[in-house]
Amino acid sequence: MRVAIGSDHAGFVLKDELRVELQKWGHTVLDMGCAGTDSADYPDYAHLVAAAVLDGRADRGLLVCSTGIGISIAANRHAGIRCALCHNCDSAYRARTHNDANVIAFGARYTTFLDARAMLQVFLGTHFSGEERHRRRIDHIESCSG
Repeated sequence: MRVAIGSDHAGFVLKDELRVELQKWGHTVLDMGCAGTDSADYPDYAHLVAAAVLDGRADRGLLVCSTGIGISIAANRHAGIRCALCHNCDSAYRARTHNDANVIAFGARYTTFLDARAMLQVFLGTHFSGEERHRRRIDHIESCSG
């Protein structure tokens, strides 16, 4: 799987640890930045990851900022992106099965590497259920974006 990743300065360390893990798992990683802990604006990296997912360079995306809130909001400004801020493996599972989320976000202040790794593994290994009720809701979300 091709995974585009991005973070601001507050999420850099967790993003970089997860980059290494993704590569160990055999995934192709497109690191969209940032490149260190110097101050960086999270919307820049959310937009780059969203673009990579939307244009097909990546199958899924991963975003990290301090809380995960700002970077997920920025990513969700893009029609076709369904970025889920996840806090546990159940939310990562449901983000995929119910919402067909294509980007996962973490808050580095609140998410340990071990928890993020477990959630990411669930997120990447879970398929959308395809149930009509979930498909209908996703269609409704997409019809309101633009």
